[in-house]
Amino acid sequence: MKISVRNLEPTKVRLTITVEKDEFDPYLDAARKEIGKQVNVPGFRKGHVPGRIIDQRIGFASVAGEAVNSGVPELYSKALSEKELHAMAQPEIDVKEVPESANDDTKLKFTAEVEIRPQFELPELEGMEIEVAKPEVSDEDVDKRLDNLRQRFGTLVSVDRPAQKGDYASIDLEAVIDGKSADSQEGVSYELGSNTMLDGLDEALDGLSAGEETTFEGTLEAGEHQGEKAQIKVKVNSVKAEELPELNDDFAQEASEFDTLEELKADVRKQCEQDAEGRQATDARDAFIAKLEEDLDIPVPKGLKESMVEDQLKNANKDAKSASKEEKEEAEKTVEKELRDQMVLDALAEKLQVSVTQVDVTNFLASIAQQYGMDPSAFINAIVQNGQLASAVQEVGRSKGMLAGMRAVTFKDPDGKVLDLSRFLGEDEAQGEDVAEQDESVQAASAAAAVADQLTHAEETEVAEAED
Repeated sequence: MKISVRNLEPTKVRLTITVEKDEFDPYLDAARKEIGKQVNVPGFRKGHVPGRIIDQRIGFASVAGEAVNSGVPELYSKALSEKELHAMAQPEIDVKEVPESANDDTKLKFTAEVEIRPQFELPELEGMEIEVAKPEVSDEDVDKRLDNLRQRFGTLVSVDRPAQKGDYASIDLEAVIDGKSADSQEGVSYELGSNTMLDGLDEALDGLSAGEETTFEGTLEAGEHQGEKAQIKVKVNSVKAEELPELNDDFAQEASEFDTLEELKADVRKQCEQDAEGRQATDARDAFIAKLEEDLDIPVPKGLKESMVEDQLKNANKDAKSASKEEKEEAEKTVEKELRDQMVLDALAEKLQVSVTQVDVTNFLASIAQQYGMDPSAFINAIVQNGQLASAVQEVGRSKGMLAGMRAVTFKDPDGKVLDLSRFLGEDEAQGEDVAEQDESVQAASAAAAVADQLTHAEETEVAEAED
């Protein structure tokens, strides 16, 4: 097989692949056997029709077409491997020449244009030191967690005064467009200051008492008139304030297994310290990746970047046309970092010769399925059927490579004290998955959500068809 490579861009190449006759013949023979299983030829048992008869009866063009469909992807992969190229996207294949008969000396020739990972040299890990900030826990952190605990045991009580930030109001809403009611809701419970509904709602409610109403202009966030401006009529039915229990020994006994408030506070501080250590491990991960990329100028594949930016905007309910310049720039910045991180971690996994087992991938997909409340077996089958298994393998490889790399360097705090991150990194590849799982979850979230949506839609369709 002859392979020539032409660089079209720093991250894009065109492969021209010419396949020798003896390399293409096995694909032709396999195609003849496959076709022979599907056709009936008088005088021959199904599946035992000689190849020359298949060529005569079915036509060599059909045989060659089947051989090209099955052979080109495999030959393309071999060409990538031989030239040590790492594809970042699906190739554009163009078949140029195909033999017209079994005796034709014409060689199979095709081109493949594909975006690739650019070449770069990772720094040596031996002797590398990375500084990570200390995990600080303040009295304010403890108080905040205690306040959150108090809120879990808080009660809402009606108040005879104007609504203010932090109150809960029961409201009726009506959206009016061109003098006609476009949407309405009644008895909605809303926390003032949460900014979880319509823009302008918090300002409109502030200062209103039960029984009062007002109108403001807002943009509808969902429904048939999503994105349209409307006059929003809002009426306050009631106002309730949150009443929190006092911080004392009685509260400690009610909210925990401790007898005194001091014991509860000590336990809360311990939890804060553990969380701080977790944040430090995450900071160490980010600092490690940043250190690897510190002196590298890594271009990103343009086509893949554009596609990912579109997906990023779509996830934010935007598109390339409606998004502002700032939103596009933010999406591009996010995507470029994600792509560079992925390419660096892929290169690191290869450098460290990380292997990914079936158990690794199964455990990873099962953990993602649990996060989405899905049956692990159904989720894994859906991933396979949707052709996303290779992406899952790649994500696991990146995470294992990252953990192995982090174990190979030294992390220190600003005072020069060596940090022990073994709780998060483990001592070998079979341990220490906390930090990696966070990264895997982020990378797999959109794919998992897409599969979950597809399965949910399929179930809804089955139910609807059964009802019909």
